[in-house]
This record gives sequence, structure tokens and C-alpha cells, in this order.
Amino acid sequence: MRTYIGGQEAASVEEFIELALGTPLELWLGVEGETEEERAARLDAARDILAENPNLPDDVSRIAALVIEANAPELFNITPLVRRPAGRRPARKGGKGAAA
Repeated sequence: MRTYIGGQEAASVEEFIELALGTPLELWLGVEGETEEERAARLDAARDILAENPNLPDDVSRIAALVIEANAPELFNITPLVRRPAGRRPARKGGKGAAA
């Protein structure tokens, strides 16, 4: 199945996130081994983007919630529980608790 965002095909999960956010994921998460100077520059760029797009955090949260909802069983390995019909309790078999 192919996924397109804004007319561009997302070939991987990382590309999907980057296209959905409009920024590289590394801008928000950083990269291993970055220097303090690189980190400061990255955070400055992120602040500028947030200042220009104040709805971005809400949009990202909404997208994440939709993805989680769509993939919850696979993400969390959920098995639906079957409920017993109300009103009937299993019979107790002998032993303790019997009325005297």
C-alpha cells in the first residue's frame, strides 16, 4: 500500500513523519553525537518553527492519536476480552462455603 502526503509518496515511517510534520524528525529529537553548538542551533530552529506554526503541537498530537487508534491492536498486542452474560454465576462445587 502506498501512502501519499501532499502529493509526495512516503516510502518509510520516517518519511511519513517528516512529510506530515513538514520538518525532519531529527529537528525535534536531535541526533546522536551532536555538539552543544549543533543542539543550540537545532533548538533555535525548532523555536522559530513553533513561533510561525502555533498549531503544530496540536496537529502532531492529533495525527499521533489517529495513527495509534488505527493501529492499536498491532501496537499493543491487544486481545479483546469476552464478558460473561450478567445474572448467572458459575456453580460452586462442594467444599468450603456451603450453607450449614
